[in-house]
Amino acid sequence: MRWALVKVCVAVTTMVVVAFAVPLGLVIREMARDRAFSNAEREAAAVAPALSITTDRDELERVVASAASDAGMAVHIPAGAGDSGDAGGGNGDGGGTGGEQQAVDIGRQRAADKDIATTRKLGRASTTEVPGGSTLLQPVALSSGEIAVVEVYVPEAEVTNGLGTAWAVLAGVGVALVVGSVAVADRLGVRMVQPAQRLVESAHELGEGKLGARVPEEGPTELRLAAVAFNSMADQVVQLLANERELAADLSHRLRTPLTVLRLNAASLGDGPAAEQTRAAVAQLEREVDTIIRTARDAKPQTAAVGVGVGCDAAEVVRERMDFWSALAEDEGRKVRVAGVDRPVRIPVARADLVAALDALLGNVFRHTAEGTAFAVDVHNGEDAVIVLVSDAGPGIADPQAAMARGRGSGADGSTGLGLDIVRRLAESTGGDVRIGRSVLGGTEVRIWIQLDGREPERRGHRGSVRWRRPPKLVSTFNRPRSLP
Repeated sequence: MRWALVKVCVAVTTMVVVAFAVPLGLVIREMARDRAFSNAEREAAAVAPALSITTDRDELERVVASAASDAGMAVHIPAGAGDSGDAGGGNGDGGGTGGEQQAVDIGRQRAADKDIATTRKLGRASTTEVPGGSTLLQPVALSSGEIAVVEVYVPEAEVTNGLGTAWAVLAGVGVALVVGSVAVADRLGVRMVQPAQRLVESAHELGEGKLGARVPEEGPTELRLAAVAFNSMADQVVQLLANERELAADLSHRLRTPLTVLRLNAASLGDGPAAEQTRAAVAQLEREVDTIIRTARDAKPQTAAVGVGVGCDAAEVVRERMDFWSALAEDEGRKVRVAGVDRPVRIPVARADLVAALDALLGNVFRHTAEGTAFAVDVHNGEDAVIVLVSDAGPGIADPQAAMARGRGSGADGSTGLGLDIVRRLAESTGGDVRIGRSVLGGTEVRIWIQLDGREPERRGHRGSVRWRRPPKLVSTFNRPRSLP
């Protein structure tokens, strides 16, 4: 579009310059010609008073020498205009024929005899072309009543004097106008193209899953309207995906949490065929739910979750979920400790996502540790990050990397790893990370680093130095139902 505008502007400006420059150049040429012949008329007029007084050759030669700027003037006096001594001899440069015989008394004759005779007959000035230029033939009335003709030679160089410079200036002005129009068109093109390019780039970013992409509402009216429409569409997409994500998280919580409670209750039924059948049915149901969740997650297109712009109070969510899980912990004789939830802790994470992550980790504690195993949840609030620690006194995890990798497939112990995958995605959506290590209780400690400003995590740790890696590109779980592992 930018080059198209430049080409159009060049074409239009060139046509305008040609339309004005060509006639103006012709006018300048005519003005130079008129100036040259005006000077010739003044020189001829300077001789006219002397001719009206006398026809004496010597006197006229002196007048011609003083009036003419060069040897380009001649005076033609007809025969019989004076006494024979004044005009009879001639100067050898010309002669006459018949009754209308002319004599070139003074100067060099360049005009044809017929042109001089015509000027004398008509009684008005005329111009005629001669080799090397033109001549001005000016009639002058003598005292005897005859008509003398003053011939003034105008060279071609005098006619075109200054014409080349004027045309060069005119051409320079035309070129400057074209260049100026190109510069203006280029700036105008940039003003139009840049908003269009930003719109295209934002559309590509939105297509790649960067839901925070927006277009500045600037530029021409049409592009501003397009930017407003694009931003409105992006807001609608974000809202729809956020609603879908919340629904998926709620579905995960509704299915997995009661299923965990059902499994724990089935484990307390004791021995017997009915109890075994119940536990087998619960295990089968859990496997089917895992299959459904995994299939639904893999079937949906992946969309980045950056830029949704939601948040919650982590302390409130932890208190609420610990109230739920504490009842089950009391039934199994587990000691529970909660710390760091006495004041609000705002994090840039949706409430439903944090609920799903906590339920996933606490469900793992009840699933993979024996009854009576203690666990704790700690919340640490820093300037640029919030750390949520879920620790237990169980046997721990022998291979933390394999446990994190199970989020992409089924593990050897029957765990899908979806719970840890939910936790990892939640942390990485803020620029944070998840680490699995040994807790002070002796078992597993899952540390969730939630970055508050979206920056890359630095080299820092809790109870020891930990090398934090750059989080991989976030893959959204908007369209994937969540579950506890």
